[in-house]
Amino acid sequence: MNKKAYFYIDDVIWVFRDLTRKRPTSLFDNPFIKALKDSHDKYGVKTQLNVFCRTDYFYGNDEFSLDGMTDAYKSEWEDASDWLKLAFHAKQEFPDYPHVNAKYEDVKAIYEYTKNEILRFAGEKSFTTAITPHWLPMSYDAVRALYDCGVRLCNCSFGNREEYNGDPDSLPYGHALRLLNNRQPETQTFTRKTRDTAISRSICAYNHITEEQNERISHTLDTVKDDKIGMHFKRLCNSVILNLTPYDELESDFAPYLENEFVGTGTHEQYFYEDYLAYQPDYSAKIMKMGEILTNNGFEFIFADELVK
Repeated sequence: MNKKAYFYIDDVIWVFRDLTRKRPTSLFDNPFIKALKDSHDKYGVKTQLNVFCRTDYFYGNDEFSLDGMTDAYKSEWEDASDWLKLAFHAKQEFPDYPHVNAKYEDVKAIYEYTKNEILRFAGEKSFTTAITPHWLPMSYDAVRALYDCGVRLCNCSFGNREEYNGDPDSLPYGHALRLLNNRQPETQTFTRKTRDTAISRSICAYNHITEEQNERISHTLDTVKDDKIGMHFKRLCNSVILNLTPYDELESDFAPYLENEFVGTGTHEQYFYEDYLAYQPDYSAKIMKMGEILTNNGFEFIFADELVK
């Protein structure tokens, strides 16, 4: 079996602020990027960075936007594009579920802004279209906008759809308000299978597949193609989320997936930074360990856009 692995990092913006303000001699002198390069050099890990357009004032008023990102490292981004790529994620970290009831023109505008900025500072070879939307759910119009922008593969949720029961306490963190605001017909709820039990009850939208569809394709390189729009859907993290998994449990948690044809795994940028409220000092070690486990079990790292021909 020709086994493939995919690795991505969500919520990426702080590294661009660091690069712009600190101006290291090389892109790879930045400690976050260096950790990714080390895992590539040793285990062939390829990384997709899913990019926010700007920082969120939740963390204070130290604001930074992609249009302020230096282009001083453009040639190094381009040279590394065979193992390091960038893609759209969302405008910023908050609110949760930013695209669940989104309008076509809003998603198209923020996607094109993100793409144009990435092309400016990192070059066309560094940009990839396969996406993991922030919090996953996207409205029908949002998916349609992405398709019209050239996206052909979108991460998705899965499970049995259920109509919202009208009880705001049935969803955590005030998420019922996100479901109801500008609610679209496809916006419903489902039970999410995750280690993070606080958000086991979740919202779903258009990019959602059934339990049966997920069971059929999850361990393979296959996708589910939506007949109405033409978008391909696939759960791109079908195994371990690194920031939810203790380092000492990585081997045991990856074990059930090591005979799969496809393993997708991911993490989030914030946990790398010491001033983040949930900082994980073993962040880089987890990425290296993930690379070791998957490479030693016969996996070759790919980018998700390779799943759609």
